[in-house]
Amino acid sequence: MDALKAIKERRSIRDFNEQGIPKGVIEDIIDCARLAPSANNIQPWEFVVITDRDLRKRIADITDYGKFIATSPVCIIIFCKETKYYLEDGSAATENILIAAKAYGLGTCWVAGDKKPYASQINELVNIPLKFKLVSLIALGYPKEEAKPHGKKALKEVIHWEKYQ
Repeated sequence: MDALKAIKERRSIRDFNEQGIPKGVIEDIIDCARLAPSANNIQPWEFVVITDRDLRKRIADITDYGKFIATSPVCIIIFCKETKYYLEDGSAATENILIAAKAYGLGTCWVAGDKKPYASQINELVNIPLKFKLVSLIALGYPKEEAKPHGKKALKEVIHWEKYQ
């Protein structure tokens, strides 16, 4: 799938079938994440891939809006060293995961991590050193059904030329 099509067709998916994802596909998706831009090329990110069903359930139970992580075949957790721009850098890596997954025909849903009260619990659960900040959790799997388009603002509603009008 071409990049523009993947960006334009990507939707948040919260309902997955049980089909496993080949390890090579997961590794390629993470490879795309590590190629994201970062401030001063610091590349502060680390990725933890969770395929264990019980561990995904424990993660889902900790989150407030990520209960579907329990039924996704994979959860990718993005952590960053606490640098000045860790959130921007980690978000760029997260977005690359979402787009790469769509190109593979996979569905994703981004669950917030930074500033969430459960962040330290997730860190502890997956043994992340204190120098890292939780940026995001991504549920990953093959969608049970094709996502329906959702309403987005029209381009003319959000684009401004030369100054805000």
